[in-house]
Amino acid sequence: MAGTEGRSSASSSSSVVADWSLVFWTLCSVIVPVLITLWCSFQRSRRQVLIRDIFRKSKHDWHYTDLFGQPSYCCVCAQHILQGAFCNCCGLRVSEGCLKKADQHFLCKEIMMRSDGRAHSSMPHHWIRGNVPLCSYCVVCKQQCGTQPKLCDYRCVWCQCTVHDDCMLDCLKIEECTFGEFKDLIIPPYYLSTVNQLRKDKRTDYEKIVPYGRKHWIPVIVLANTRSGNNMGEILLGEFKILLNPVQVFDLSKTTPAKALQLCTLLPCNAVRVLVCGGDGTVGWVLDAIDEMKIKGQERFIPQVAILPLGTGNDLSNTLGWGAGYAGEVPVEQILRNVMEADGIKLDRWKVQVTNKGYYNLRKPKVFTMNNYFSIGPDALMALNFHAHREKTPSLFSSRIINKAVYFFYGTKDCLVQECKDLNKKVELELDGERIELPNLEGIIVLNIGYWGGGCRLWEGMGDEPYPLARHDDGLLEVVGVHGSFHCAQIQVKLANPVRLGQAHTVRLIQIGSLFLGTSCLDRICSYSVSTFFPSVILTSHF
Repeated sequence: MAGTEGRSSASSSSSVVADWSLVFWTLCSVIVPVLITLWCSFQRSRRQVLIRDIFRKSKHDWHYTDLFGQPSYCCVCAQHILQGAFCNCCGLRVSEGCLKKADQHFLCKEIMMRSDGRAHSSMPHHWIRGNVPLCSYCVVCKQQCGTQPKLCDYRCVWCQCTVHDDCMLDCLKIEECTFGEFKDLIIPPYYLSTVNQLRKDKRTDYEKIVPYGRKHWIPVIVLANTRSGNNMGEILLGEFKILLNPVQVFDLSKTTPAKALQLCTLLPCNAVRVLVCGGDGTVGWVLDAIDEMKIKGQERFIPQVAILPLGTGNDLSNTLGWGAGYAGEVPVEQILRNVMEADGIKLDRWKVQVTNKGYYNLRKPKVFTMNNYFSIGPDALMALNFHAHREKTPSLFSSRIINKAVYFFYGTKDCLVQECKDLNKKVELELDGERIELPNLEGIIVLNIGYWGGGCRLWEGMGDEPYPLARHDDGLLEVVGVHGSFHCAQIQVKLANPVRLGQAHTVRLIQIGSLFLGTSCLDRICSYSVSTFFPSVILTSHF
């Protein structure tokens, strides 16, 4: 009996030890990774503070990445690196430990040449060693560069030409940089130095200092909205800075269009093209800044506008041939070629005047500019609810898919609630001064362009009925009605036609009852008049 009890107590104690051992190792497997993660995040935050301090004081436009998109080598120690810092302007890539040394020893792109008292008409190459673009070829021997698994070969940060290490001596005989394929789009640093000297002498005859050998010089200014698209705006900023002079590329979250467009006044008259990277709202913002230039008497410096669509709807860019949305499928080089070859056309722009009649006409009318369309009804309610939601939590609206899902939510909600019903009893419509009898409607849409609601040809409908031709440069507005959100959805998929109310040079909507316009209910009597403002010259793409 005693032996049996001893064996049972020993087995029970060993099972307890085994249980505690299991608990211990389970806790270790959970706690140790957490501690390692916390330690790494603490160390990383300390490193980031030091890195940000270097970034802030540097002349380079440094950005940190956890993983380079292609095999990369540190420009200082020549070691292979997976993560580190890269310059958005000159393309330098360095490891974290070599960042400070690289900042001291390597020059970035100079936006303006240092003055030495002489007038320059050319500049030498600016060579950076290693990390040449994939599928690049030597300018001397025409063989592929960057094929060896090490830091090798050179690239000029201005003309983007590449050369082998062994061919470098032959290339050094050609000291002058040609600025490469996009020489007609780049503002050379020596040009800005000359302009600076002319301004000191109070002269503005900039046509006389057009860069040598450039008869068709059309410098491009890039304005990018980093809030538009799936973070594409920030990526494009870096790619354009690599190909152009960094002074030509502006982040609209840091610099307003009005301020950025003042660069046009330092360039020859009617020579500049502006590439707007953003949605239709960003394009409207830039066009308003151009209107301010007209008011200031700077008509001769007004640029032509091209569009790279990064927004959700992109109806204006779609109408002008720039596409329904950009997601990186076209190289930046091809975008610049399209801008070079684009043709200028006129775009009608309209003045929307909102007059409130509830204050004995003492209040000044509110005036807005319309480029795409103006509406009262369910689509306006969806758009303004979406806008209010995005203003509260902008971080949630970083994807076109999420944006369209939110639009779908508000559209479905309106199908059930029908906040805009009986609009025809609350609004009177006049086209060119003539009263129009309205059928039973929930919305009225005044169109300036062919596309509406993210790619729908609203005026055409299903295309099974004859309708008058509509253009964005004919001085006419198209006015249509919709029966509700469900009717809008049917038109989107070409299962229904809109209610075509007519075409006119001026449109007037008179509110005679309470109605919803966006997120609020308008109780006071208002009138909305849409009349011609003045056309703007904008570029259209045929690609």
